[in-house]
Amino acid sequence: MNARVGARPLRRLVVLRHAKSAWPEGVPDHLRPLAPRGRRDAPAAGVALAETDSLPDLALCSTAVRARQTWELASAEWGTPPPVRFEPGLYAADVAELLAAVHQVPPEVETLLLIGHNPGLEELVLELAGDGLDDALDEVRVKFPTSAIAVLAWHGGTWRELAPGTALLTGLTVPRGRKKQGRDR
Repeated sequence: MNARVGARPLRRLVVLRHAKSAWPEGVPDHLRPLAPRGRRDAPAAGVALAETDSLPDLALCSTAVRARQTWELASAEWGTPPPVRFEPGLYAADVAELLAAVHQVPPEVETLLLIGHNPGLEELVLELAGDGLDDALDEVRVKFPTSAIAVLAWHGGTWRELAPGTALLTGLTVPRGRKKQGRDR
């Protein structure tokens, strides 16, 4: 099958909320690590991305410890992880800041993974999705929990063209790792 002449490439923005974090006393928010459940769920997120053919060409990741650990554990599930850029501006970012970071992505990147925090990520997904498959949009409106993965697809020549309402939410999954018998909670 031939591609349409002048067709714009299909791009995917994969939004991953960091896995469940711990709340150690006296630790600043930016330095909070993953909780035991997060350490189980992050690799499950990596497996889910591979199984749904959503592996990125590039990852943008918050510099918060819990986001970095999510990236490390998820990407360890892939043969060769893509390049990652740790972006301080993604920590506690709002929709405008997240979208500004996405707009800076080079046009050769077709699938971008964005790892960060709520409420910004949830609001970004809702802002960009003009529509969604099945009941994915309704699910995001209810909750975008830790380890949630939203896949937004759109056609565009550059990432700068991604704008509110221009993407289709094609998938939403919340991978969970399995507890080992008699181990952590």
